Amino acid sequence: MVFSRRGFLSSIAAASVGFGADKGPVFPSEVRRYSDSATDFEVLRLTDPAHQSWLPAFYERSVSRRGDFLIYASDRSGTVQAYRLDLKNGQSRGLTEAAHLAAGSLTLTPDEHSFCYLDGGSLHLTNLSNQRAREVYKMESGFEAGQGFSLSEDGLYAALVEQKAGASRLRLITMRTGEATTLAESSDPISDPMPRPRRAGMLYRRGAGELWLVNFDGTQNRKLRLAAGGLGPALWSSEGRTVLYLNFPADRKQLNNIREFTPDTNEDGFVSNTTQFVTFNRNGDSSVFVGASGSKASPYMLLLVRSVKRELTLCEHSASDGRQVTAIFSPNSQRVFFQSDRDGKMAIYSLMVDRLVAETEER
Repeated sequence: MVFSRRGFLSSIAAASVGFGADKGPVFPSEVRRYSDSATDFEVLRLTDPAHQSWLPAFYERSVSRRGDFLIYASDRSGTVQAYRLDLKNGQSRGLTEAAHLAAGSLTLTPDEHSFCYLDGGSLHLTNLSNQRAREVYKMESGFEAGQGFSLSEDGLYAALVEQKAGASRLRLITMRTGEATTLAESSDPISDPMPRPRRAGMLYRRGAGELWLVNFDGTQNRKLRLAAGGLGPALWSSEGRTVLYLNFPADRKQLNNIREFTPDTNEDGFVSNTTQFVTFNRNGDSSVFVGASGSKASPYMLLLVRSVKRELTLCEHSASDGRQVTAIFSPNSQRVFFQSDRDGKMAIYSLMVDRLVAETEER
């Protein structure tokens, strides 16, 4: 058989990809199915609570568009590292050999060929196929990583928080060059930066109860005028028009509620009361929410249908602290993932909601 030069080079490249795809230790499936005691819904425990496993932050991109894999962090090897979980066969493949990986910082790039993460004071980009890593950015001496990291929807920019004694700053990183600019600084802790979809803006938290919005060029840095009360998790709607957030009324007799703020008009509106949600997330078109109740008597995962303001109990999360129950939808809204320490250590759980939630397309 005769090979052309182009065919020969192509065959080498294909072989290299195949070899790279086998890199990293592979761990057998830890999936266990059980029927929830409260609802009889089938729940999958995806990771073994013999070790700790964590989902990325609730606003990160952690599940593939096709729903065939997710990325997560675990200390099964003795140190916290990133893993790729195959949602078809349950196997996990090790992806990193980080010194100080921040579990919540994992996020897929938009093309899903790579993922980003923080390792100590460095931002890394790693190819999922061959695990080749590139240090994109390193923090200046004297600074360390604060809480929160995210990637813009086009993957061109990253946002992270740097801190040192008495000071916190929000940095915007150009992924191609590693160039960094400071968007905001504060003596109060800055956390949870979230690029605005379809616009050059950044949402972030300042202190315990404030949301701020700033442009990518550092202009129009302003505090959002939210409803009175405590501030829970907040995130952008899929099209970036509004910010959805949990409001904790000062009057404890009142129910925790979901509200929606429109930055362009400074309008704040009521969405729905909840069964004392302490964490929540939206589906692809913000028509349904998943939340974790903070009630000790009823530690449930619940679906809230926005149009009728009604809830449906999915299962018990039974976490020691409901605020640690990160919950996310798959991109098509047909599956819910959450983390809980209900079985002793933090593990990742999942259940199908395809009979309850209409399928959506990722925007």
